[in-house]
Amino acid sequence: MSSSPATTADEAEFSRLFALSFTGLIATSFGFVLRAFVIDDWGREFALTQTQKGEILGVGLWPVAISIALFSFIIDRVGFRAVFLFAIACQVISTALTLAATGYTTLYVATFIVALGSGAVEAAANPLVATLYRNDKTRWLNALHAGWPAGLVLGGLLALATGAQVNWRFKIVLVALPILLSAALLRGRRFPVSERVAAGVSFRDMLAEAGAVSALLTGGLVVFALGAIFDWSRLTEIVLTVALTLIYGFYCRSIGRPLFILMLLVMIPLAITELGTDSWITSLMEPQMTRLGLQSGWVLVYTSALMLVLRLTAGPIVHRLKPLGLLAAGSAVAALGLWSLSVASGVMILAAATIYGLGKSFLWPTSLGFVSEQFPKGGAVTLNVVGAVGMLAVGVAGSVMLGSIQDHATEKALAAHDQRAGTVWSTALLGEERGSIFGSYRGVDPRALAATDAGTRAAVLELIATSKKQALRTVAILPVVMLATYLALLGYFRLRGGYRPTTLPARPL
Repeated sequence: MSSSPATTADEAEFSRLFALSFTGLIATSFGFVLRAFVIDDWGREFALTQTQKGEILGVGLWPVAISIALFSFIIDRVGFRAVFLFAIACQVISTALTLAATGYTTLYVATFIVALGSGAVEAAANPLVATLYRNDKTRWLNALHAGWPAGLVLGGLLALATGAQVNWRFKIVLVALPILLSAALLRGRRFPVSERVAAGVSFRDMLAEAGAVSALLTGGLVVFALGAIFDWSRLTEIVLTVALTLIYGFYCRSIGRPLFILMLLVMIPLAITELGTDSWITSLMEPQMTRLGLQSGWVLVYTSALMLVLRLTAGPIVHRLKPLGLLAAGSAVAALGLWSLSVASGVMILAAATIYGLGKSFLWPTSLGFVSEQFPKGGAVTLNVVGAVGMLAVGVAGSVMLGSIQDHATEKALAAHDQRAGTVWSTALLGEERGSIFGSYRGVDPRALAATDAGTRAAVLELIATSKKQALRTVAILPVVMLATYLALLGYFRLRGGYRPTTLPARPL
């Protein structure tokens, strides 16, 4: 099968390859949800601020994009198997480093490594499934990405079952389960050539679909992310971004398809709406869930269970609404859900979480399906770069933004209370000034807060809870922007006679 088009592959092997891809996504989300569950444990043990926790959550996302982008260029040369092997190796190394963590730096590096592995899974699984099911891509990409919420549900339930008092290291060990299963499923698999290769589309033509503008956006985000780590000057970042863009543009001789560039841009708020919120949702909902006597992780598990069911049964919905109709509907419902979560209390949290879960379910895989159906000549590059830009945006800015909103809001609330009541909470509870991409800030020191009397602690925690709601209200603006974009695209396709996928005829190379 390795040298013949996917259309000649046997159906049983298709199912095994889909199972491998599905399990690979389960492994990535296992690590994601377990980090979301233990992030506050890390904060207490290692005295992390909200922004530092956001940086750790963020580095679990933006290196995914680097890995996706890089492997997209070479996957047709090195093959799907090598990329899956790289992913498993990264997951094993990261788990070992996390268990041996001594503070912020170790946790950051371990999360960076697992993110590279997660990107490798995406880089291989997306074009593989698009090749296997080339005549029904959006449906099967939705089914594939049900692996993400499946891992969130399974990992979340295991973490909840162990209880809040169990050491976080035991919970991290649980990620070994899907990693071992992925390794077992990889043995003996026979992989097809990609749809783009089977159709005889050249490497240059593949790059031309994305074009120089896409290289500017993706390369700029990558360089900015790396510059923050290696402390590059702004001039260095600009020079590197321009150089990468010029090299790419000179080789492919294309600025890129305008519709594809628009999908790249709208992927930024989409990724923050889904992944940025999911990475914080356990922490954001902790105050309200504690009042109900429940662990806050149940919100993530519940919304992920909804997403799992909806993505697995997406076929009829996709065929009825088409990708753009589904994206528009999902954006509207997600905006309502996020706003509802920001104001809900008591049992109404369940209703708000249901709305949010319904809204976010189809956004990511349907975007991939739309791009794969409209730009098949772009192969792995156009399909995966869309996801890469989303991951970069939420990792570089989205997760940090949510943490920064909380820290800044809490800092202002403490200062206002001091002025109003004559207290010195700001001096006693805020740590040293730190810097982030959203400016300098002072976050609440968890150890200082724990040392205060019960009354003060309860009052400060109430201020922090209000700050968490403010973060959710801010994010709710993003799906409104997405909705406007998708409605405009619906009008555009209607003028062209309706939505129709583009297919490539497979032919011998």
